[in-house]
Amino acid sequence: MAEGFETLALELFALQFEANQPYQRLCIARGRAPENVIRWTEIPAAPTEAYKDWDLTCLAPQERPVVFHSSGTTGQRTSRHFHCQDSLAVYAASLQTWFQRHLLSDDNAGLDKVSAGQPMTQIALTPAPAVAPDSSLVHMLGVLQENLGSRDSLFAGGVEMGGAWSLDIDRVLNALRQSLCANQPVLLMGTAFNFVNLLDQFELKNIQYQLAAGSRIMETGGYKGRSRVLPKEELHRRLVRHLGIPENHIVSEYGMSELSSQAYDYVIRKDSRSGLGEKVRRVFRFPPWARVRVISPETEAEVSEGETGLIQVTDLANVASVLAVQTSDLGIRRGTDFELVGRAAAVEPRGCSLMTA
Repeated sequence: MAEGFETLALELFALQFEANQPYQRLCIARGRAPENVIRWTEIPAAPTEAYKDWDLTCLAPQERPVVFHSSGTTGQRTSRHFHCQDSLAVYAASLQTWFQRHLLSDDNAGLDKVSAGQPMTQIALTPAPAVAPDSSLVHMLGVLQENLGSRDSLFAGGVEMGGAWSLDIDRVLNALRQSLCANQPVLLMGTAFNFVNLLDQFELKNIQYQLAAGSRIMETGGYKGRSRVLPKEELHRRLVRHLGIPENHIVSEYGMSELSSQAYDYVIRKDSRSGLGEKVRRVFRFPPWARVRVISPETEAEVSEGETGLIQVTDLANVASVLAVQTSDLGIRRGTDFELVGRAAAVEPRGCSLMTA
């Protein structure tokens, strides 16, 4: 698989070098081109900041029916990741395969019906794709509901004046009560701030549920000033207390608008002793068609095991943009995987100032 990944990465790099002019300028400024790059680790990574100022795409303007914008606080410049129908098809295939592996695998406790081919009810705490079409997260959840969710799956969020996301708590409560009455597991999905807003309402109304066995949560993203900040451990403890879901049925996702693949921090597995799932170390893993390196911001060399650096992802599913993406996120190297630390201090990513017209 390693040789196959490298071959595909180098071929895709050559194609993107020719078709993506801003990316080509970045590569030339770094002295890199297809003829002198012989390892996938040598492929220049485009900083996420560059997506805010440049059209880092292989697609002509008339071939870009969809664009995802990064989330951010009001007034911030946002990244733009352009897609066509073909690239969205690759995105969907990548998404569903890895999501099923981590949240809907056949050995999940309490999911006999899902294992038998009956989809689970998915409750997304976000707006629907029709009202938030530029959100890659909302698009992701829409693909999951359409292809892997039951008919009563729903979006419980909305968009207020000014673009802020809201949550219809009554709709969430109604869906949870229906699942309790039917003793059917549910899958709740949303950002950390979505879940903080949900917990605020639960605490205000003194609500505590014991959801059906096999229910689970996927949480992702940060807060971006949209709610108070809770440490991940505290957020998970409160979700356990108010929803009756074991902590090992909460899976964190790592993704961004500039990527087409996602990482998850563990697989929910069947535990023959408890039936609640066996917790494994919370280390984020990308699928086999993506690779992560934790690098030094000074030297761009990969850090040693257990050291902290910037997370860099090479994603073969990024077919129409740039396969190598340099994030502004800090991670701890754990073999070929990583523990997420948080955002790095704001600095100009190396190479951005060189991308002049």
